[in-house]
Amino acid sequence: MAADFELTFLGTGTSIGVPVIGCKCHVCTSEDPRNQRTRSSVHVRAGDFSVLVDSGPDLRAQALREGLTKVDAVLYTHSHVDHVVGFDELRAFCWHREDPLPLHATADCMATLKKMFGWAFSEENIYRGYIKPDPQIIAGPMTFGDLTVTPLPVEHAKAETVGFLFEVPGLPSTAYIPDVKSVPPETIALLKRADTLIIDALRSLPHPTHLSTEEALAIIGEAGVSRGWLTHLGHENDHHELEATLPHHVRVAYDGLKIRG
Repeated sequence: MAADFELTFLGTGTSIGVPVIGCKCHVCTSEDPRNQRTRSSVHVRAGDFSVLVDSGPDLRAQALREGLTKVDAVLYTHSHVDHVVGFDELRAFCWHREDPLPLHATADCMATLKKMFGWAFSEENIYRGYIKPDPQIIAGPMTFGDLTVTPLPVEHAKAETVGFLFEVPGLPSTAYIPDVKSVPPETIALLKRADTLIIDALRSLPHPTHLSTEEALAIIGEAGVSRGWLTHLGHENDHHELEATLPHHVRVAYDGLKIRG
């Protein structure tokens, strides 16, 4: 029997989050909880395996909100601060482990992690209670029990960036690409294996390193998925107003939303 699958949106916001500090726009002052967006991250559970994607600055609050107590591996999309700077919060997931915590990242991202958090990767890191990382360079599909995770290379600014395709036999598959400006043909081909696509849609206006709403919808269409979810949303997006403009099979993600398969 295949493992069950659950993806939780820990955060759905852009790098500065929503509300934005000092902003009084109608989204930042909205009483709709769906307009309150912490930095983008998801948690995936497949059977007994618990996988975290990125360790952003809001990880502690996100984990407490969702009752997250166990992580078996961390996958990194890229090395930008809003996806890695909550690294120190990972120690809470190491306290009850005997083995180091596997961290899967591209070579570029792993180099940044080692530079930013050198103490954790040092051979002198022998103290119980500290993060004990097991660095793993992403070189192809990864398996966690019944869950297969395939990296999805995309273009986003100058950082080497990947999304991930989550597949469990017998269940709908889900692709997650929170930061992207363009998707190469080989990744589009991989996305055609997905039933659901979660994708960056920063705002309606064009942006040099992120997809606009229109661009995200075009990729959802090209991938041919049956369901699309928009994430990595800026304060230009009111949840209700944006969702009212979308095709019936595309929705706006929000913090705490769960997708089950």
